[in-house]
Amino acid sequence: MNKLIILASGSGSNAIKIIEYFENQDDTTVSAVLTDNRHAGVLDKCKALNIPTLYFSAALFRSPAFIDLLNSFGPDLIILAGFLKKIPSEVIAEYPDRIVNIHPSLLPKYGGKGMYGAHVHHAVKENNEPESGISIHYVNEHYDQGQIIAQFKVALDSQDNAEQIAKKVQQLEHLHFAPTIATLLKNNE
Repeated sequence: MNKLIILASGSGSNAIKIIEYFENQDDTTVSAVLTDNRHAGVLDKCKALNIPTLYFSAALFRSPAFIDLLNSFGPDLIILAGFLKKIPSEVIAEYPDRIVNIHPSLLPKYGGKGMYGAHVHHAVKENNEPESGISIHYVNEHYDQGQIIAQFKVALDSQDNAEQIAKKVQQLEHLHFAPTIATLLKNNE
């Protein structure tokens, strides 16, 4: 049985799509959703789906005990779904090529520290990009610089504002993130 842990900080729309995708599959389960935000919307959504959740403090996140916490779930993959903190290098070393992030742009464009969510979509709009998309990538020691696993594009209309770009990109996230995770798990068997 493949086990996933999801780290999320916000509303959890990607986390929920992943949970729903694997809900009726016999070979993969979402063991828990962990968050650094005790008010994250993902907590209530997970409760409704009977998915265990756990809040962790900033102090725990920076300590060796965080690796112990992750290890207690025995994850095959750790999925970052709207999780904004930089993963400590000790955690990356413990889980090489097993931490997966989704980024709302076609990396290497619009990646790096401070480039998340609306910041990305506003930059895409300001630069009049003809397309945007998502990048699913492994996590390394640098923001958004890990090996790209998959990218999916969407055409933009010159009239699209940042909110419309965000909606188009989120549709790609919801459509492609979970199946890409499933493919990774299958390739790692």
